[in-house]
This record gives sequence, structure tokens and C-alpha cells, in this order.
Amino acid sequence: MSNTAKINNHDQSGIISVWLANSLRRFYLASPAEEYKPLLLEAARGERCSFQVVIRTGERPLTVCAEAHAIGDLPVEVRLAGYVPIRHLTMETPLDDIEGAGFLPGYAPDPLLPVSLVQAGAHETHSFWITVQVGTEVTPGRHTIMVIIRSGKLTPLSCEVTVLVHRAILPPRRNFPVTQWFYADALCDWYKVELFEEPFWKILKRYLSDLSLHGQDTVYVPAFTPSLDGVKRPTQLLDVQIEQGEYRFDWSMVAAWVKMARECGLSRFEWPHLFTQWGADRAIRIYEGRAENGNLLWPPETGALSETYRRFLARYLSELERFLHLEKLTDCSFFHLSDEPHEDSHFINYRAARGMLRELAPWMKITDALSELKFAYEGLVDIPVPGVQHAPDFVEKDFFAWAYFCCGPRGRYLNRFLDTPLLKLRMAGWLFFKLQARGFLHWGYNYWYRFQTTELIDPYAVTDGLAWPKIPPGDTFVVYPGTDGPVDSLRWEVFAESLQDYTLLQAAASDPNAPMLAGIHDYADFPRDVGWIAARRSKLLAELDKINMK
Repeated sequence: MSNTAKINNHDQSGIISVWLANSLRRFYLASPAEEYKPLLLEAARGERCSFQVVIRTGERPLTVCAEAHAIGDLPVEVRLAGYVPIRHLTMETPLDDIEGAGFLPGYAPDPLLPVSLVQAGAHETHSFWITVQVGTEVTPGRHTIMVIIRSGKLTPLSCEVTVLVHRAILPPRRNFPVTQWFYADALCDWYKVELFEEPFWKILKRYLSDLSLHGQDTVYVPAFTPSLDGVKRPTQLLDVQIEQGEYRFDWSMVAAWVKMARECGLSRFEWPHLFTQWGADRAIRIYEGRAENGNLLWPPETGALSETYRRFLARYLSELERFLHLEKLTDCSFFHLSDEPHEDSHFINYRAARGMLRELAPWMKITDALSELKFAYEGLVDIPVPGVQHAPDFVEKDFFAWAYFCCGPRGRYLNRFLDTPLLKLRMAGWLFFKLQARGFLHWGYNYWYRFQTTELIDPYAVTDGLAWPKIPPGDTFVVYPGTDGPVDSLRWEVFAESLQDYTLLQAAASDPNAPMLAGIHDYADFPRDVGWIAARRSKLLAELDKINMK
């Protein structure tokens, strides 16, 4: 096959162009046809890898189908890259750091629809995303993936991709927690189910499994409704009753959530923020029972340090400690005080709330997203989670710190917006390793709401929470709601691949200061080159092959 591959019908009136691409580029409806070139992927046993078969129609519409088959024992999955609208580009970002400049604003590829067929109009480009699961028992060596493109009576076209499977086996990632906050209320609202009914738990399991499949090991437990992003629909697993003036708790639903998460492969747990977001000045909203009647235990304006809330926390934290011990959760749990406090206006409140927690639960360590060093210097947070633009400052001062990004930083910094280059996102694992982050947090796994409201949006039609320019496109979620489970995105797949890169570095006992990582300076200054990643992955896989032969 030379140049652009073509399928012709008998009278030459219909032509389709087909080519192969790696997983680090987006193709838009108007993307031009490209030259067909062979594609080689390298993978350790236990890795998931992906590539694209891209088609562009000619002068008439076509219905096009893709079939993928492995010659051997490599399971493959075909999904269609669907298009979603981008109303505006991400602000404060140069055009040479925008993927799709020239095609956007407009439609961008993102949801990976569970179909292998597309009805394409004339002069349209579409991509089929092929995922390859390399099992740990696969025989090392070269394996062939055959993709067949069919369209009506046109002659089928076969595309071949070679997967070089290494002897190396990808081990579990160690000591690098990854969490993207999970919203049970979004499942309830989208699927029209209730938190305590069997249909909810059925759909929940599919989402928790999706987290684990993509390298996440930590999940938020909504024992109480998360005190995040405005007043939310109540989702409270913990049953709270008042009997003779004393609080009584039923932990059965919390235990069920933890049990299901563990069954799905998740091993670490985040517990609800105990004070309100952006200030820590009030008690969180906690309901009688499991919020069935919507009755709050205290007014929303109740102060963080009020005697009412202190009395509740004294009882709750004591019972939480007992529950954690009983369920063997003590060493795999993270606890939050208040999200994103700022030094100028929130420090005094945060310090006071931390003081109360030290009195009531001296065993509890705090992990919070915050970016001012003063909170760490004062010992108010045990695991700070600064934004990536500030994370190197914490590492320089020897603080045990994770990293996060969200609606910012923008510009050349690492992020995962719908117009962030996928190649840039794939560097996440390399950056986390080189810059010595101890974990990663993002706020939006499945936030399908108008920002800071309970108004559900259609994420296939609204990608910025109706809050641009504050919220760039793609910031609020990485999965879409499917008929009976999550629809993954290009961004979610590429981020998962970046976590595999992190694990390869870890497994090879790489040094963050090794020469192979010298091109990484910070979260804004790093290589953006497919060849850079491929060369280093190949070297790591070869090193691990030697280890596996010992």
C-alpha cells in the first residue's frame, strides 16, 4: 500500500482515504487525508495500548465500518471517536499550544463511542480508536493487528499494525495515589436512580471498574454530600439518627461502597471534606437519616467552630476511627479539611478548624488541595496538593506533596482540556516522576452539571459547564454517560497510558535525575515529541526485559 490508501467502487465514483495514526493526535471533521504509513507499537505484558485508523470520504457520503482482529492472543476493541462542540478556545493559551487551532471553535473528537460504524458525509474525516489489551500471559514477540475497513460494495481494505510485546511485565504502580473526584449525584440524576436502590449500585459498579481500568486507585466516598462546587443534590451514605440527644450512625451503606470499590480494583479511599469549600468557615451540610426527607441537622450558616458542630464531630470522628479499623482502612485513607483555602482570606479559619480536628482526632492526617506554602510551613496540612505551577516549590522545600491541575494553570502548563494537545497530556506520567509528585488529584471525573449548580447538562452538547471562560472545555469530566455505563474519552485513555509510563519508570528503578529525563524542567517546560516518548519507552522496556530474564 503506497501513499494514501484508497477503496474504489466499480465505477470509480466513490473514494475513501484511509491511514494509520498513533493515540497522540486528534483528527477533526475537516482534517485532510494523510499518507498511509506502517505503525509499530511496543508494550510490556499487562499494558493497554491504542492506535487509530482514520478515514476521509470523498465527494459522496458513505457508511463505513471497521473490524479489528488480532492474529494471536491479543484482545482488541474498536470504538468510534465521536465529536463534541467547543464553543470557545481555552483562554490564556498561545495558539501553538492549542490542538485543533484552525479547526476550533467547532467540533472536537473526544467520546469513544461503543460502535464500529459511522455514517460519514461527503468530505468528512472520522477516526476509529483501537485498544489492544496485552495480557500478562501473551507470548513475547511481534504480533499483528488487522483492521478491515468496509463500505457497502467497495472493496474492503486491510490495515496492519505490529505490536512488539516485550518479555517485561508491567507491575502494579506503587506509592503514587491517583484520584479524580467521583460524583454519585451525577449518576443519580442522569440515570434517574436513587442512591439506595439496586439500579444505582449496578451502574456504579461499571463506573468504579472504569476508574480502576484507567489506572486510578483512589475513590471519594460520599459518606456525606461532598462540600464541593456549590450546594449539591444530597448523596449521603451514612445514616445519621439522633436518639435521646445522642448521634447514632449506621455505616452499612458506607461499607457497601467500600466493598464494591475494592471488588472493582480500587484500594485507597478519600473521605468527605469536613468544612465548607474556599474558607472553612461553616459546618458542612449533613442530613437526618440518609437525606431521605431533606432535613438538615443544623442550619446551613452554622459555624465551623460552633458547639453544635463540634459535638457532632466528636462523635462522628470517634466512630469513623472505629469503622476504619474494623474495615482495615486506616492506612489506605485520605482525609480532607477544606478544599482550596487561600492564605490571604482563609488561613485563620483553616488553622482554627485544624486545631479543633487535632483535639478531636489527633490520629487524623489531612490531605488538601492548596498552593500556598504557608499552610505547609505551619504544619496545618500533612499532604499538600498544590497546583502543578506551584508543586516544584513544595518539592524544593522537602514537603511530601501531590500535584493537581483543574481549570488552571493554562498556557504551556500540563492540563487535559479538549484543546490541550494529547501529546502534552501523555507527558503527565513522565512529569510526575521527574518532578517527584507523590500523587495526583483532579476534581472532575464525571461532573455533568452547570458549574456550581444542580442543573444537569448534556455533556455531549456542553463541554464547559456553561461557565466559560472560567471553565475551559473538557475540564469538568473525562467520561460521558452511556446507556448502561461510562463512555471513555480520548483524554481519559491517553492519561491512563501516561500512568503506565510512570509505572515503567518506577519498575525500572529510574532516577528522577537520570539523563534520559533531563529535558523536563517543570510542568510547563518539557519535551512535546512522539519520538522522545517512544525512544524512552523502548529503552525502559529493554531494561525491564533484562530484569525479567534474571
